Amino acid sequence: MLEEIVIAGFGGQGVVFCGTLLCYAGMLQEKEVCGIPSYGAEMRGGTANYSVVISEEEIASPLVFNPTSAIIMNQPSLDKFEPKMKSGGLMILNSSLVTREIDRADLKAVKIPATLIATELGNERVANMVALGAYLSKSREVLLESAVCALSLTLSKDKQKLLAINEKALRKGFEVGSKG
Repeated sequence: MLEEIVIAGFGGQGVVFCGTLLCYAGMLQEKEVCGIPSYGAEMRGGTANYSVVISEEEIASPLVFNPTSAIIMNQPSLDKFEPKMKSGGLMILNSSLVTREIDRADLKAVKIPATLIATELGNERVANMVALGAYLSKSREVLLESAVCALSLTLSKDKQKLLAINEKALRKGFEVGSKG
């Protein structure tokens, strides 16, 4: 199985961290993984995306042109990546910031109010973890527990204090995603 994922949103929404975490989680399961970040010079507020490839087999290219899945954190990202999705693909949409319906009937869209849930958990900045948890509940490509274990590996030393809130957000996203 080859899973090609795009995680996209505004700079500052933790898109790069989310992609890095997903790569580490896949590695913990001894899968082949590649990840490439892409963001504008403005970082915070500019657009950012992270392409992740996960496979049981050797990966020929880290480039993702037609994703099988996408975690979409804002409206401009939906506008950009919806047309590129493979038929039958999965889209996790942060319905707190994505306001329109998807145009394609051949895609499965799961709406999660990630920003709202993160705010209710006490930190709006963990919306990325809520969305990633929802993705993990639907794709089953990487286990939730692998992502939880990968948190301590990907959070920098000065951010280790945020381990608990990030884990809580991952688990809440998984729970909400399982129902949706």
